[in-house]
Amino acid sequence: MTESTSTRLTAASHESQNDPMVRAEQVRKSFGRLEVLKGVDLTIGRGEVVCMVGPSGSGKSTFLRCINHLERVDGGRLWVDGQVVGYEQRGNKLHELADKEICKRRGQIGMVFQHFNLFPHMTVLENLIEAPRLALKQPKADVTLRALSLLEQVGLADKRSAYPRHLSGGQQQRVAIARALCMQPKLMLFDEPTSALDPELVGDVLAVMRDLASSGMTMAVVTHEMSFAREVADRVVFFDAGQVVEEGPASQVINDPQHERTRAFLRAVR
Repeated sequence: MTESTSTRLTAASHESQNDPMVRAEQVRKSFGRLEVLKGVDLTIGRGEVVCMVGPSGSGKSTFLRCINHLERVDGGRLWVDGQVVGYEQRGNKLHELADKEICKRRGQIGMVFQHFNLFPHMTVLENLIEAPRLALKQPKADVTLRALSLLEQVGLADKRSAYPRHLSGGQQQRVAIARALCMQPKLMLFDEPTSALDPELVGDVLAVMRDLASSGMTMAVVTHEMSFAREVADRVVFFDAGQVVEEGPASQVINDPQHERTRAFLRAVR
């Protein structure tokens, strides 16, 4: 390798690390005649925690699903870690990836939904180790050690042999977070992870998410928990009618919003 080639590769690597983890440019998405995303521009930096807030139907959850290519965008472009989501560029044209490659890239992004989606016929430990063993072909012993460590982190080490039906909603959601982390993702997406929980169970789940945020994990969180967003988020993004209406530091957007629509929403949820 020549010196000039080495220099170019080093520069390219440095540039990649400085790129945002997520970059969206004029992202659009429709379901039939209903346009849900109307040209969303947004970036999420590496190690940044971004909370997305807004009324139901504003497009925030759809945008989250587009990041993971659970929904295909109809316009604009979306990148994760420098790669176009769902496609690869050859020359001046985009070509949709094969399902196998899409699944491989999706495996690098953890996603936690409103409902826990645990496998009911598997124990807690089996839920954690299944995907890394099958999708990543990792040795069972290594994956099991990682899974047990994650269960310790989320306060459920004693539930390793339990089945989901024997757990509370909050415990199931903490297992779902640990399961996503067991894949060693570079990005975590949370789609209203506490909305299906009884109020007294919300705190334990948010505590796990706080610890994850403090560890430096890049996180995009759709939430109505304003106190969590104020405390944990680096930025808050307010969605309304398929567009980003306002974004900025959490304290600014929540305590001193500049847009009247943002102010009206925050008055309603406080």
